[in-house]
Amino acid sequence: MLSEQCYKKIDRELAKYPADQRQSAVMAALAHAQVELGWVSPETMKELADYIGMPAIAVQEVATFYNMYNLKPVGKHKITVCTNLPCALSGGVKAGEHLKHKLGIDYRGTTDDGAFTLMEGECMGACGDAPVMLVNNHRMCSFMNNDKIDALVEELKK
Repeated sequence: MLSEQCYKKIDRELAKYPADQRQSAVMAALAHAQVELGWVSPETMKELADYIGMPAIAVQEVATFYNMYNLKPVGKHKITVCTNLPCALSGGVKAGEHLKHKLGIDYRGTTDDGAFTLMEGECMGACGDAPVMLVNNHRMCSFMNNDKIDALVEELKK
């Protein structure tokens, strides 16, 4: 399922740890697999477990513990809105409502064209920049007012 290029990236992560601690690279391996496939299926978890040399249930435990792993297919652009208290008090709730209206979906929903998935997230460690959003787990967007949200959505549509 995973490409040779993805396995090369995983091998670089595995090389950072002693041979008897290969499981320490599981989070990075899951992240690389998700970047390639868009989500982490049970089959992908099993494939990674076999490759790393650890029980499949241990990979599943990591993947289900952290909310950064997509356990179901998501849209091309996953936007996660921080709704933790500091962001909520600084416009996070309004930002989420604006996005819901603009995209026509609720949290955990995906647009009909598969372009966007909207998620609610916990603290992203940027309370001073509230409200914040995370795009595809890699791009932090700060001080998100309606104009900036509209511009972001238009940019991602291109």
